[in-house]
Amino acid sequence: MLRIVTANVNGIRAAHRRGFGDWLAGRGADVIALQEVRAQVAKLPEAAFGTFHVALDPGSLPGRNGVAMLTRRPPAAVRTWSGRAVVGGPAVAPGALRADLVGPPSAAGPALEEVEAPDQVPLARGLGPFAREGRYLEVDLADAPLTIASLYLPKGGLPAELQRPERMREAPDGGAKYRRKMGFLAAFSRYLTATRRAARARGREFLLVGDLNIAPTRQDLANWRRNQQTDGFLPEEREWFAQQLSPRTLVDVVRSLRPEEDGPYSWWSWLGQSFAKDTGWRIDHQLATPRLARSAQSVEVDREFRGVRLADHAPVVVEYAWP
Repeated sequence: MLRIVTANVNGIRAAHRRGFGDWLAGRGADVIALQEVRAQVAKLPEAAFGTFHVALDPGSLPGRNGVAMLTRRPPAAVRTWSGRAVVGGPAVAPGALRADLVGPPSAAGPALEEVEAPDQVPLARGLGPFAREGRYLEVDLADAPLTIASLYLPKGGLPAELQRPERMREAPDGGAKYRRKMGFLAAFSRYLTATRRAARARGREFLLVGDLNIAPTRQDLANWRRNQQTDGFLPEEREWFAQQLSPRTLVDVVRSLRPEEDGPYSWWSWLGQSFAKDTGWRIDHQLATPRLARSAQSVEVDREFRGVRLADHAPVVVEYAWP
């Protein structure tokens, strides 16, 4: 069995204060993909990633974004859009990590070395402005024929015609964030096809996990009627999500395991009674190539750990019957 987790930690330092380290040590995961690490290397908490090997792209924006992959063994290869990553093993203290050229970490374990970058899937036109933001990282597992990618997709905003100042917490932006997200989606769709095919050419299945900031269907948010003009549930966003799926390309693993039920939700606002009433959104996803998806056995959402929420998102845990 292969237990794979995706978790938006909304800041690794804040998550550790709420018990992330103990959750990490006890969850028994084989691979954990993180989003919104939101810490440069020097600011990582002690033993930030426990006994896992880590590949991290913190991005260039202090306190924002950042994606990582935690694995039991050093990955066979690491790829990021920036062409750089931080890699290390469990014996490496956070302060000892350094940014290395992307590539296979040393087989010796925690020792770091600078290596040649492996062949990269060409960055799709339109993704250049996002390349150094710490939004995408993928690894080839060393002990299974599988490539896993961690994605933090831009949250976006509303198009100009839907912006009503009296209903917005932020000042209207004329649709700038909406256009940025839609541009990302168009470019990432091309990249996703290319990197999935590249994994297949290497003899590997492909799994995209992360915070995609889209609830694709009415089953995926509790108050769908009142949110039909809310970013994350706009018709064009949902259409894009649907276009990425097919029986021949990628499968929504969680929905395939829970086809009839609402949820399971993975994000709840900190405000009001959203969490207590389970009025959440399912925006943290695992999208797998069909053969891998067919091996999925179960899904759990770790809403709390010892009675405490680790973040506004909750880890989504899927068990695969995969070698």
